[in-house]
Amino acid sequence: MREKCISSRGGKKSFRTLHVTNRDGKENQSQKMREKIDKVEYRNVYGKRMQIIEPVFSDITYCKKMNRFTLRTKQKVNAQWLLFCTVHNIGKCVPALEKKYAS
Repeated sequence: MREKCISSRGGKKSFRTLHVTNRDGKENQSQKMREKIDKVEYRNVYGKRMQIIEPVFSDITYCKKMNRFTLRTKQKVNAQWLLFCTVHNIGKCVPALEKKYAS
């Protein structure tokens, strides 16, 4: 499966592609996603991801320094993640409230 998972495009050695299949190994999910993004209507929607989702994860990862969970079990990790999300949301609200009540 290594040849399918990590291969170069068109014989060039500088690029690698990822071959992700479904459970039975028959469908290439990576190729399906590439085809979906190539359609104009999906390209516009997917392009908004950088504006909407990615900044949240980068803020939590880099600014709040959460690069790993310190707790164990799914329930505790979920609680820790929700706390970080709450801190992120409060951080977004504070500047707006300061602006509102500063006058």
